[in-house]
Amino acid sequence: MEQIRNEMKMEFSASSSNEGFARVTVGAFVAELNPTVDELADIKTAVSEAVTNCIIHGYEQKEGSIWIQCSTQGQQVELSVIDTGKGIQDIAQAREPLFTTKPELERSGMGFAFMEAFMDEVEIISEPGKGTCVTMRKTIGKG
Repeated sequence: MEQIRNEMKMEFSASSSNEGFARVTVGAFVAELNPTVDELADIKTAVSEAVTNCIIHGYEQKEGSIWIQCSTQGQQVELSVIDTGKGIQDIAQAREPLFTTKPELERSGMGFAFMEAFMDEVEIISEPGKGTCVTMRKTIGKG
């Protein structure tokens, strides 16, 4: 039987007040796969971290838009969180646990580490001055 692909896209303002909206929306979208409570929490946490990175680092808490594209096929979830902010100078460095460009904001520097811990795969594409796309994948129910 062919697995049907389901997808959604949304755009919202890069405001910390919308982080919960992004979490809940993605959580509701992937609910069709019947994830465990832990799997759902993992996905929501990864979304929160990616959205927060857009707001704090991509747009430096200034105006901007964030786009989320999410798809499911079979038990696979793929989601991308995209901004057109300042981009990442050194992706390898940004992925290092505890690295932060905003220590004055008491940022933990664990955003990418959390995304990588909670999702099966994390891909970061970024161009300084143009923005960042973080794509994450997770298979639901694999144990």
